[in-house]
Amino acid sequence: MMLVEVDKARYRQHLNRVIAVFIACLALSSLLCGQLLIAFFGNQAVSSGESTGNLHLNFLGVLLGFAICAWGLYQQRHRDYFREIYYVSRLKALQNRIYRKLKKIRQAGEQGDIDALTILVFYFSSQKLVYLLDDNTLTLSQVDRELDATKARIAALGLNIGPQDFDASLLEKF
Repeated sequence: MMLVEVDKARYRQHLNRVIAVFIACLALSSLLCGQLLIAFFGNQAVSSGESTGNLHLNFLGVLLGFAICAWGLYQQRHRDYFREIYYVSRLKALQNRIYRKLKKIRQAGEQGDIDALTILVFYFSSQKLVYLLDDNTLTLSQVDRELDATKARIAALGLNIGPQDFDASLLEKF
């Protein structure tokens, strides 16, 4: 996966709209599914002031509403409007895969493993990109230090490695 510059204003605007629409659709579809389930399968004989006993149907309605909304969002992922959102979500998923193996990768990087150093320079560069997009400035300085240390290690070994050299298949080694 290549690192691509993302227009922060467009990304934030589209992400906020998608989140708002998703929440609204989730609320409406959950209510609709819950009411339909209660109408068809609910307890009809309920006295005034007593529990209806339809909590499980309401919960199932929320699950169905979520499944419908998630499926709709999944179907839209390749549209131009979702380009930045989908790219950043895939990048975050890849960062998560790297993070799960980060201890072994760091150890190999300290020993001068070229694949490990490639993964590390990509990981910290992608973290910096995502942190800037999400306005996560609290830990940005730590990421900058890690990235600089990795680049210094690469330079000390006389290598020319950058984030563009990364391929997800490198993770299989660790």
